[in-house]
Amino acid sequence: MRREVWFGLTIMAGVVLAAFFLLPPFELMTNAHLGLLMLALVVVAIMLGFPTAFTLMGMGMVFAWIAYRSQDPNLAVQQTLDLMVQRAYSVMSNDVLISIPLFVFMGYLIERANLIEKLFKSMHLATARVPGSLAVATIITCAIFATATGIVGAVVTLMGLLALPAMLKAGYSVKLAAGAITAGGCLGILIPPSVMLIVYGATAGVSVVKLYAGAFFPGIMLACLYIVYVIIVAKLKPSMAPPMSAEERLVPLPPFAANITESGSSKALSGLIGAIKGKCNAQVPMGTLLGQLGIALLPALVVAGALGLAYVKVTAPLPPVEMEGVQAMGGDSFDAGTDTGAAGGLAEPEAADGLGEPPADEAPQSLGDEAAPEPMGSDAAPEPMGSAAVAPDAAAPSAPAAAMTEAAPPAAAAPEAAAAAASAERLPAPNGFWIAVAICVAALALFYAYFSFARLEIFKMLLGSFFPLAVMIMAVLGTIVFGVATPTEAAAMGSMGGLLLAAAYRRLNITVVRESVYLTAKTSAMVCWLFVGSSIFSAAFALLGGQELVNTWVLSMDLTPVQFMILAQVVIFLLGWPLEWTEIIVIFMPIFIPLLPHFGIDPLFFGLLVALNLQTAFLSPPVAMSAFYLKGVSPPHVTLNQIFAGMLPFMGIQVIAIVLLYMFPAIGMWLPDVLYK
Repeated sequence: MRREVWFGLTIMAGVVLAAFFLLPPFELMTNAHLGLLMLALVVVAIMLGFPTAFTLMGMGMVFAWIAYRSQDPNLAVQQTLDLMVQRAYSVMSNDVLISIPLFVFMGYLIERANLIEKLFKSMHLATARVPGSLAVATIITCAIFATATGIVGAVVTLMGLLALPAMLKAGYSVKLAAGAITAGGCLGILIPPSVMLIVYGATAGVSVVKLYAGAFFPGIMLACLYIVYVIIVAKLKPSMAPPMSAEERLVPLPPFAANITESGSSKALSGLIGAIKGKCNAQVPMGTLLGQLGIALLPALVVAGALGLAYVKVTAPLPPVEMEGVQAMGGDSFDAGTDTGAAGGLAEPEAADGLGEPPADEAPQSLGDEAAPEPMGSDAAPEPMGSAAVAPDAAAPSAPAAAMTEAAPPAAAAPEAAAAAASAERLPAPNGFWIAVAICVAALALFYAYFSFARLEIFKMLLGSFFPLAVMIMAVLGTIVFGVATPTEAAAMGSMGGLLLAAAYRRLNITVVRESVYLTAKTSAMVCWLFVGSSIFSAAFALLGGQELVNTWVLSMDLTPVQFMILAQVVIFLLGWPLEWTEIIVIFMPIFIPLLPHFGIDPLFFGLLVALNLQTAFLSPPVAMSAFYLKGVSPPHVTLNQIFAGMLPFMGIQVIAIVLLYMFPAIGMWLPDVLYK
């Protein structure tokens, strides 16, 4: 810890010296300079270990009082207290923040449902033939479990207890094992449903729904980059990640599978079908065979269902074309009848009348003959052109008008009939759909060609551990992304899903519920007080003119949007060393957000870059909390320096992910654009 302490003290000394040399003398300081001094003091106080929320609140109140006192000393105290109450009430009335305790409660319930051990074991066996299979299974398990819980400390701690001993026993490098656990555990703050995205959305005024849709593919991309790195390391340096032996990859078969394998095929599908036909049906009950065959056919049924839905979608008939032009010329009059004289509204008015507005007392006569019925009805009465085009002598329409009136109904009915016929016919499926069908059929054939009874057992393990979590996660995310439910409603559904999962795995009891509720209240109180403190702090910073000073300074540099984006991300990356993601968002995001419109940067895209960048806050020393979580449960011979060294390559991968997202914005913006534009 000595090096880390000196590193932290060095950073604090740098902040203090920068504030001392860059700011003018105290007697020459303006309110804007006091705002910058407040910012420096907050960073130093947080690094000294003071609670972040109350540090922000205290600094904000003191400097807000200074700002108000410079305007009116008599009202400074009252205005400061009013500011505190108003900011606290605005946080309490924010509906988006209601989803935070619900998502946290869901995470704690799933954590206590004891799914992670089964999930890790099944993933380990499923990736047994992949180089570095233990580390790959660790990253996949961390990504899935972190997505379900969103609690980095819980995921890193549990995987440290479960995966780290297994990797060390298998001969894995301490650095690679520690890096895989810490980097995989941090994915929960990026992949939705993420509390960090909710906090950013509430701070920056960005839709949480769009943030969830935008962060989905960048999170998957980052997890895939981690897996690719592990596979490359395992291939180039097998000593760091030894492959599994044949004995370790052996999956014990149940009696029915061993019986069918001895007397028939080792492939699950053909063996089960052959057993049903009578080859070894005498030794295996028919109910067992049918049940196992149904499980084996689940992938094919899911693919068939997906292709069926896709076929219905791509062959859906075109919507009927509304013939608005025909209706405007006389559709209403045909409903009333064709013998109504001027009902068609096509007779020319007399030259004496012209198009002038009739007198008020003669207005009823100008709309047609009194003896004629009112063909236009109440719906057509407000039409100004209709009243101007009606002839005064409507009882004797001209021959061309009568001819057009009689000929109009077939003309109007023909397009309507054609549109109805077109809407009733389905479109032919495009060639791309049939190509996709052929690819899926080939993939299924290849899958079942290698689908042995051992893989059937692994698939059943995944059904019991991975798929319940995946279904719940996709249900929560799907209802949010597709607009079925708000984040708060989806979080409530997720909490109910967590209760059902815990009950299904017989882990739901009064102790689990009490601990989950207590930890949820503790975490939610921290986040809400943090919002209150940051709101007061940002208000004081704006009152002192600090935001205006920063804006003026940045705009005076005459940066291009690319240069500003690089500068902002570098600053956030460096802030991730001494600060956690919560402090970075609530303190520094209100400084960056007002500058985005000047450079034409979408706050949604900026938020996705920040979310990727803030992964470094959990992996960069000296405040790399995931390293301390892992150190607390690791064996004594695993040092903190080894954990830090193992995290550095994954920090480099995060930088690569940020560059890829900036170069190809569609990675994050494609899904929100498709769903919401």
